[in-house]
Amino acid sequence: MSHPSVVHIVGVRPQFVKMAVVLEAAQALPEPLIVHTGQHYDPQMSQIFFDELGIPKPHHHLDSGGGNHGEQTAVMMIGIEGILAPLPPGVAVVYGDTNSTLAAALVAAKLGWQVVHVEAGLRSLDRAMPEELNRIVVDHMSRHLLCPTRRAMAQLEKEGLGSRATFTGDVMFDASLRALEKSVLRPVGAYLSGRSDQQPDALKSIPAEVLKSGNFAVATLHRAANTDSPTRLRRILKTLSMLPWPVLLPLHPRTRSAMKRDGLTAAGNLLLLEPVGYLDFAALIAHSRHVFTDSGGVQKEAIFHGRLCTTMRDTTEWPETLTGDWNVLVDADPRAIRSAATRHASTAKAPMDAFGNGRAGLLVNQVIQDALRAIQATDSQS
Repeated sequence: MSHPSVVHIVGVRPQFVKMAVVLEAAQALPEPLIVHTGQHYDPQMSQIFFDELGIPKPHHHLDSGGGNHGEQTAVMMIGIEGILAPLPPGVAVVYGDTNSTLAAALVAAKLGWQVVHVEAGLRSLDRAMPEELNRIVVDHMSRHLLCPTRRAMAQLEKEGLGSRATFTGDVMFDASLRALEKSVLRPVGAYLSGRSDQQPDALKSIPAEVLKSGNFAVATLHRAANTDSPTRLRRILKTLSMLPWPVLLPLHPRTRSAMKRDGLTAAGNLLLLEPVGYLDFAALIAHSRHVFTDSGGVQKEAIFHGRLCTTMRDTTEWPETLTGDWNVLVDADPRAIRSAATRHASTAKAPMDAFGNGRAGLLVNQVIQDALRAIQATDSQS
């Protein structure tokens, strides 16, 4: 009799980081299959994460990047079905809220696999966001809902999914606890922490005096709501360029394409970088004075590293970050962005406790192990 498999299906950079935490904490589990959908296909958004986090090479790479939502999701589903269908149903682990998450959960659930959703129960309550629709659908299809916060647990209870939910804490909190320790071994982290005088290639475009001063901000900008609108994108870039200190923006491929499409360039205090790896990005955040983002995960990473965050959206799936004004929502309003940028450091304790105790990876693996045992018990009775 064939034993059930564990398959991790990922496609974008935050998922690589989350999977790295889960794989590192794996105990007494069979070697998993790793499927990379290729949703992030730029080497600087993909391969660098596997290299620096020590993630095993994917067993399958679907090369499904590009295209609109429907086309991309369909290509992923065809590829994932081709991998899973010949195998006896096992455990499929999916992460977050992307098209990769949706495609993997839908295919696996239809084939009778037990779907484990890491980072379940999040809601921004904005159904105009594709990610919000993905979250809702994936949670309702998954057998095991692993929640990063107690608020997420309560949300699933409201939706009638409480019996499937387990509080694990946030695997990204686990990752952040290790990131700075690891980052100082890399050129960017060593340079920013003063352990090296050699400016690394990744930061060559930034004046050395800016980096050494620590008087800079870090930004990320990639949500479709901001990049697909030339007016919003122009407004945000202009506002960031006029802040009183340099703002470093590692450029997401989607944002680069949108800027080229709209004829936009960086000016003033806005300084562009190529995409950087997770550890280098953690070092940049930790040595900055402020973080600007439209990402869900970066809101938390800023706080994990003790930095104020300004979120260029009008909703958040992480309301815990709003405690004590550690994070504020400003949408694309220039006046609100400027006001938030100059606010004083929060006197409230950073809301770390909301995200668990740094053992999320172990708890995720316990659920996977329990799911495997349940499958094996059922198989032995049939």
